[in-house]
Amino acid sequence: MSFEAARKVADAVLFEGYVLYPYRASAPKNQVRWQFGVLAPPGAEPSETTFAQTECLVEPGIAPTLGLRVRFLQVQTRDGDPPWDEGVVREIDAHTALRPGTEQEIPFELPGETDGVRRTWPLSGFIRVVTEPVPGPYGLCKVRVRVENQTGWAGGTRAEMLRHSLVAAHTLLGVEDGGFLSLLDPPEWARGAVAGCQNLHTWPVLIGPDTMLSSPIILYDQPEIAPESTADLCDATEIDELLVLRTMTLTDEEKREARATDERAAGIIDHAETIPPELFERLHGAIRSVRPVSHPAAAPVMDPFTEPVMEPAAPWWDPGQDRSVSPETDGVEVAGGIASRGVKVRIRPGRRRTDVQDMFLHGRMATVAAILHDVDGGTHLAVTIDDDPAAELNASMGRFLYFAPDEVELL
Repeated sequence: MSFEAARKVADAVLFEGYVLYPYRASAPKNQVRWQFGVLAPPGAEPSETTFAQTECLVEPGIAPTLGLRVRFLQVQTRDGDPPWDEGVVREIDAHTALRPGTEQEIPFELPGETDGVRRTWPLSGFIRVVTEPVPGPYGLCKVRVRVENQTGWAGGTRAEMLRHSLVAAHTLLGVEDGGFLSLLDPPEWARGAVAGCQNLHTWPVLIGPDTMLSSPIILYDQPEIAPESTADLCDATEIDELLVLRTMTLTDEEKREARATDERAAGIIDHAETIPPELFERLHGAIRSVRPVSHPAAAPVMDPFTEPVMEPAAPWWDPGQDRSVSPETDGVEVAGGIASRGVKVRIRPGRRRTDVQDMFLHGRMATVAAILHDVDGGTHLAVTIDDDPAAELNASMGRFLYFAPDEVELL
């Protein structure tokens, strides 16, 4: 069972914030680390958790089996100048048959090690896999995977607690002779079963029909690493160009300190100094045309002293020049009718949205300002919230909230 596609995404999250620009141990932002996905030992502060629970739905075949991998960082302290906590990737693999009504507990234990300079502390815990039948005619089964840290710990500071923790823990799941259902966009007949899934301290998404990644941060289904990204800068892949440019501006002394901080930091410095121009240009972004747009034809510009020249057509993609769209007059079908500029709607954000702020807008009334289209063919309603004291100011500045047609209903 291959977890390669899931591992690539997991690693982008695994090392998010591992070491941040300017990549020096002395930088204040690198003094407080390991902020998410931490499975702490029992007895830690109440704000920390000792476990992560994933629940998902499987359409089983005749003899389905589940493969799983828990992938995380183990903190390794390093003596020296400067002292530094490194992260060592660890994996725990397990394999089990999916038989409804069964439960299996898989213990794990990692010994502590030291070479006189670097040291790790023991870790122990268990992975519990429970398979339950889902009532109904569709033959679904619910799979619960609970990863729990049971490492003994005498107490102390958070830095000391992290030495006994599973850091940035992910659960990778694969099924043979079966397939997973999306929890973000399930088929209509499975919505009730999806609503009964309880995921705690983790967020499962589909990587493919037979692979799921349960991550400590919110993702969409089928996440993937941007092909333009050529290195892991420990800051996902959103601002690679900016980070490479900023790294180039570090002084020689700052680069020496960064290289002495960590092997990953040293690799980032080396990458910025040696990246070929053709790879650097890729970081500036990409234009992927997904549909033709209609532009006005280029018109000649007449100059009495020269030959006529052709003025270039509008650049791709200029919605102001695209005759196929009209944000102020277009309408779109929503629950209850057609929404267009000026109509009142009620906000009903769906589960598939990943913006947690949308939760606070559920049920609020809003006014549609425009119907907009993106280059991927999606349609969006730009709205202002009616009881927002800053609604008029935001509208005057062109600042709106955006929702898909299936996330509003007409009043």
